[in-house]
Amino acid sequence: MREDGEEMKIIRMAKRENGITIIELLVALVIFSMVVAGIYRVFVSQSRAYTVQDRVVETQQSIRSSMEILLTDLRITGFDSDHPDSKMSITTPIIPGANQITVDYEFDNTTQYSIRYWRDANSQTLRRQLTTIKDDGSSVAGPEEILLENVEELNFTYGVDKDDGKVLDRYWVGANEINSNNVLAVRVRLTARPQQVTPEDQKMMSPRTLETAVTLRNLCMK
Repeated sequence: MREDGEEMKIIRMAKRENGITIIELLVALVIFSMVVAGIYRVFVSQSRAYTVQDRVVETQQSIRSSMEILLTDLRITGFDSDHPDSKMSITTPIIPGANQITVDYEFDNTTQYSIRYWRDANSQTLRRQLTTIKDDGSSVAGPEEILLENVEELNFTYGVDKDDGKVLDRYWVGANEINSNNVLAVRVRLTARPQQVTPEDQKMMSPRTLETAVTLRNLCMK
């Protein structure tokens, strides 16, 4: 009988070693779920970081493109060909402002361009409007172009010639201290933020700022 009991005990132990219990299965499932959840969280975090970085890069490129358009018009401010057949005269090459600016230049012998840049506070956009002025005094204002969205700041400061020596003085002054006759350079500061889809985006995406200065060569040579 003892031998039979020992033999049955051995058989039960052998059967137990060949399988797993429900508790062991549950523990394995819990561990597996934790591993899958961790991998998923890492995947979501990496995907979100990629999306945020993509928006930031897109915003930076948009700021550079908008700034380049603005600087192109600033560089040609006050251009007057002085051609004998030209009937245009640039009397006010620049209208300075702290948050907006208007520049004029001759396009051809019969046409003058007047271009205004400003930040629309309601829509938070950088806008550009081209007005064409003919030699007979007539003018046609074009549509307002939206160059950049989500603009938080558009600021202009000016380098001036206070003593009429046609040399830029070594300081910058605010728009309330200048006029269209003494401005020789413009410094532009443009700030925009990436598009924010969720509340968490505000913590992850800070505004981007681009600042640059340009000398108004046509005004320096007058």
